Amino acid sequence: MLLGLALIAVPLLVAVLNAALQMRQIAATSEKLVVEGVRATRASQELFAEIAAVERSTRIYQVLRDPTVIESIARGEARLTAIRSELEGHLRSPEALAALGDLGASQAQMRIVLAAPSPAETDFAALLALLDGMQGAAARIAENGNAQIDAELTQLRDQTARAQRRLFVQSSLLVPLSLIAILALTLSIGRPLRQIDRAISELGRGAFTNPIAVSGPRDLERLGHQLEWLRQRLLDLAQERNRFLRHMSHELKTPLANIREGTELLMDGAVGELDSAQREVTAILRDNGIKLQRLIENLLSFSAWQSQSAVLDVSEFRLRPLVKQVLENQQLTLLSQRVRLDVKIDDLSLLADRSKLRLILENLLSNAIKYSPKGGAIHLHARGHDDNWQLDIADSGSGIAPEERARIFDAFYTGKVAPGGHVKGTGIGLSVVLEFVNAHGGTIEIVDGEYAGAHFCVRLPKRAIAAENPEQAHAA
Repeated sequence: MLLGLALIAVPLLVAVLNAALQMRQIAATSEKLVVEGVRATRASQELFAEIAAVERSTRIYQVLRDPTVIESIARGEARLTAIRSELEGHLRSPEALAALGDLGASQAQMRIVLAAPSPAETDFAALLALLDGMQGAAARIAENGNAQIDAELTQLRDQTARAQRRLFVQSSLLVPLSLIAILALTLSIGRPLRQIDRAISELGRGAFTNPIAVSGPRDLERLGHQLEWLRQRLLDLAQERNRFLRHMSHELKTPLANIREGTELLMDGAVGELDSAQREVTAILRDNGIKLQRLIENLLSFSAWQSQSAVLDVSEFRLRPLVKQVLENQQLTLLSQRVRLDVKIDDLSLLADRSKLRLILENLLSNAIKYSPKGGAIHLHARGHDDNWQLDIADSGSGIAPEERARIFDAFYTGKVAPGGHVKGTGIGLSVVLEFVNAHGGTIEIVDGEYAGAHFCVRLPKRAIAAENPEQAHAA
C-alpha cells in the first residue's frame, strides 16, 4: 500500500520540482534581461550626454582659448572610454559591437588631435567633425541596444511559451496517470477493506465459524492475520464456555433427577400417606425442581442459540397460527397464574425465521407471565406498518427499574426476583431475544407510559433476508 502511495506521490513531486525549476530559470533570465537593459540604456544616455559635453567644451575653447578647457575635453574623452567599456559588457549584437568599434576609432583620432604640441595648433574643425561622427555612432549603439533588448524579450516570451506547453503536456499526461493510479489503489484496497469490515461485523455478532482471509496489500493482509488470530481466540473461549456449561449442566442434572424422583415418590405415597401440609411442601419441592430442570435445559440450549443467532432459515408463514401455538404451549402456566390475556394480532404474512420468531414470542411471553401478579393482565398486540410490523408485549407487574434497563439484555444478567418466585432465572431469555431480533434486522426497546408494567416493543421487517444462506428460503 505504501508502494502504491509512492507511485502516486513521486510523479506529482517530480512534476512540481520540474515546474519550479523552469519557473526559476525564467525568473533568472527575466532578472538578467531587466538588469542588463537598464544598465545599457543608462550607459547609452551617459554616452550621449558626455559627447555633448565634450562638444560644448570644444566650442567654448574656440571662443575663449582657455588652456584649462583642453584638460576638460581630455577628461571627457577618458569618461567616454569608460562608458564604451561598460557598453561592451552589455551589448552582444554584431551591429552594436561595430558601432562601438567606430566610436573607439573616433576616440583614437580625437586623442591624436588633442596631442598637438600647443593648443593653438589644435585642429578644432577636425575635432568637431569627429564629435559629429561619435554622435552618429552613439545613435547606432542606442538603436542596436534597444533592438537587442527587444530580441531578448522575444526570446523570453518564446521560452515562457515553451515552458507553458511542456507543463501543459506534463499535466495532461500526469493527471490521467495519477487518476488511474488512485483508482487502481482504491480498487486494490477496497476489497480487503470490505473483507475486514465484514470480518469485524461477524466478530461483533459473535459469529466465529467463518475463517478470516484478507487478500490485498501486505499491511492489510497482516491485519487480516491478526483478526484471524482474534477469531480463533474468541472461538476457543466460546467453546470453553460451552464445555463448561455442558459439564456443569450435566453435573446439576444428575442430583436434580434424584431429587425429582424422590419428590415424586413422596407425592405417590411410596413411604406413606402425606398429610395436607406435607403434600404442600412436597408440591413446592416438585415445582421448583421442574423450574430448575427448565433453567438447566436453557443453559444447555444457550450456546446452540448463540451459534445460530446470525443464521436465518427464512420461510414464509402467517403470524396468527404461530402466536396461537405459543399461547397453547403456555396455557397451563397462564391458568395457574389466572392471567387475563389481551390479544390483538393482525393477519400478517411474514418472510422470516419461524423458529427464532417463536423463541422471541415464547421468551417475551414467559417473561411477562413471570412478572405479572396473579389475576393480572398480559397485552399481546401485533400490527403491520408498510414493510415493517410491530409486536408489543406488556404485563401488569411493577415494571423494570431504570437502573436495570442498561443491562436487561445482557446474557446471564438477572434482575429482581419475580413476585412469588423461589428461583432466579438464568438471565439468557432476553439476551436471546435481542440476538434474534438483530439477526432479522429489527429493533427492541422498553416503552413507558402505555401500560403499568414492563412493555417491550419489537419492530421487525416483514421480509427478512437470510444473512449467510439465502438459498434456504422456502415457502412454508
